[in-house]
Amino acid sequence: MFEFRDLFQWDRFITPTVIKTFYWLVIALIVLAGVSGVFSGLAAMAISPFGGFLVLLSSIVGAAVGIVFSRIVAEFILIVFRINEHLGAIRDQGGGMR
Repeated sequence: MFEFRDLFQWDRFITPTVIKTFYWLVIALIVLAGVSGVFSGLAAMAISPFGGFLVLLSSIVGAAVGIVFSRIVAEFILIVFRINEHLGAIRDQGGGMR
């Protein structure tokens, strides 16, 4: 985890530790939206069975796609920071181009 003083120093990035928390918050929001869509689809089935089924199916598929997409975005952000760390290690070893 990061300390409060890390917010005022630029020696260490806090995003890699914070991104996991944001990822789980996004997952929770996606699941809540999916559950809301399922209930809306079930309620819409009383009016139009086919339309309600489409809403139900699209909310389930949308939640699954949202979860996968949020994981891809979170991993991309972590990869960018990991690349930065590896390049810094290469620079510190003196393996940079001259």
